[in-house]
Amino acid sequence: MIRPARPADEPAIRACAIAAYQRYIAVIGRKPAPMTADFAAQIAAGQVYVARDDNDQPTGFIVFYPDDAIAMMLENIAVAPDHAGRGIGKRLMAFCEDTARQLGFSHVRLYTNEKMTENLAIYPHLGYVETGRRNEDGFNRVYFEKALA
Repeated sequence: MIRPARPADEPAIRACAIAAYQRYIAVIGRKPAPMTADFAAQIAAGQVYVARDDNDQPTGFIVFYPDDAIAMMLENIAVAPDHAGRGIGKRLMAFCEDTARQLGFSHVRLYTNEKMTENLAIYPHLGYVETGRRNEDGFNRVYFEKALA
């Protein structure tokens, strides 16, 4: 089940982000941006959704919001490592894409760190096309976009 995040979910969302992104600190040389995000503000803005298991325990989350008149920006997606490999990430991505379609957006955009090489392989497999690379806030980011049918 995926539902909008509530303020009480913030500690679980933060813990999920830390657990999911911890392994990238050594590769990037610092904490990835999702580990320092202001989840309370994002939750208050209605940008965060949580995936829950049958016992209503959080298994992952996604952050997205309108980027411009045509695209939804997928800012962050993470699955708790002990729930990885169960399709939760794909369901969260599909939820973002379905929501974008329902709201009249024709594209979803996202970015990842260039050192997160698994993501560089996963996103094209899911229909995303690389649109550019740039350095922002000291991170080398790779941007992707997917046209929604």
